[in-house]
Amino acid sequence: MKHNILYKGFLILSISIVSFSCQKFLDDKPKTSLTTGNSYSTAGDAEAALTGCYNIFYNSDYYQWEYVMIGDVGSDNAYPGGNNEETFFDYNRHILPASNNHNYTNWGALYRGIARTNILLEKVTAISDPALTADRKKQIIGEASFLRAFNYYQLVKTYGGVPLELASNTADPAVTRKARATEKEVYDQIVKDLEVAAANLPDNYGSIASVNKVRATKGAANAMLAKAWAQRSDRDYNKVLTYCNAVIGGAGGYALSSSYANLFDGSHYFNSESILEIPFEEGNWSASSWGVQLYLAPEDGWQKYCVPTKNLVAAYDAQGDNVRKNANILFMTKDVNGDPISWPDENWNPCQNPAVGIPFNYKQKHAGGWASGDDYYLLRLADIILLKAEAQNETGATATAIATLNTVRARVGLAAVSTGLSQAAAKAAILNERRLELAFEGQRWDDLVRNGAAVSTMTGLDEKTYSCVVNLPGSPMKMDYSHVTSQHLVLPIPQLEIDANPNLTQNPGY
Repeated sequence: MKHNILYKGFLILSISIVSFSCQKFLDDKPKTSLTTGNSYSTAGDAEAALTGCYNIFYNSDYYQWEYVMIGDVGSDNAYPGGNNEETFFDYNRHILPASNNHNYTNWGALYRGIARTNILLEKVTAISDPALTADRKKQIIGEASFLRAFNYYQLVKTYGGVPLELASNTADPAVTRKARATEKEVYDQIVKDLEVAAANLPDNYGSIASVNKVRATKGAANAMLAKAWAQRSDRDYNKVLTYCNAVIGGAGGYALSSSYANLFDGSHYFNSESILEIPFEEGNWSASSWGVQLYLAPEDGWQKYCVPTKNLVAAYDAQGDNVRKNANILFMTKDVNGDPISWPDENWNPCQNPAVGIPFNYKQKHAGGWASGDDYYLLRLADIILLKAEAQNETGATATAIATLNTVRARVGLAAVSTGLSQAAAKAAILNERRLELAFEGQRWDDLVRNGAAVSTMTGLDEKTYSCVVNLPGSPMKMDYSHVTSQHLVLPIPQLEIDANPNLTQNPGY
């Protein structure tokens, strides 16, 4: 639905080179196949390589939609939809086999992004081109370090400990066939990279929001430091508080948007709440999002994915939270052409009753015919504010935590939660608030795991499917999550990776 031409300066502009054309990002050919044979001798080489590092957001299934499917369909937020395609049914029921091809593709995409950052970090320090100023070189090191950490964060929270590859200039199996690092070792590297990023990155690259919101900044590095210290098993909530405060009170100038709905209407991206977003461009096949078409209300006559659960809808209704419910979920009885929905939905409408609405993931609203321009927020302030509330509660400041929580509730017109709650009740309230605020942003499973609530939530989930019997829903069939245990908190290491690397071991239970 948007983007103005300023967006096209993405990651090419810096304070020292703002005279570059804003068209340059899409015109430049990124270095996405990086080897020791590539020449890295000019400022332009460094900038093109950095573009390749960011391009993983565009050219991977993971950042187009898979991280939402893992985070929301794998939780109590969504059914798989899509006529229960095997991959996503397996995500939802936590029966994913190690041989699953989507799982293998996601692993490969994230390591591809890491490989690009590794080579750039190795090469950029040796570039002596006067056009690459010392300040800009520091920024590139900061951006590449951030992106490496960001990709490793996706890996470690999904799979647990993974191989730590920090040098990608060899195909020697003796070097590349690494054993898995521990979860702690991976998170320690993530923290190290993010500390480098925070030390080298600016708060902004100037006054143009469509540049500042799509590139790594000091605020983005601090936000990821907060999330990393919260998500790791040896979490440190005092550090979480420190980094949340660095974002909230930092020089990035972040502030909650006055309207939750505006955040996701397609016309208000690059806003004060955004810390980092993927700036998709409608109709540009190299920079648009096809993932929205897989979620959104029917335009092409087939069943969509990531269908909101009855449990999620009930959670909104229990709070009277119509603002976020209507921004995130769209109920439809007819398609955009006015025709009845053309498939039976086994959870909501098995008999295709034309009076019964089916819900759709409505976080992005403009499919654009497989070429959407609706952005995905990777980091936004409300997430960090609620993470701060969680950290305050976990460090004993429960009343203060509830006050922090209430700043997010006030934005959508909900009554304040009582500051007299017990620590346990406050923990539950904060977890629920994160669910309502961040639905379909790939956060729910991580939140459940971090709060020790994943197994109990899934085994206690009472969701049902129905067949159609003589034009009426038949007997309910309960969706089975009774087998979910702590072994399902991570996904299996892809079998093809284990086959190729005898030093890899599988996660227990797979």
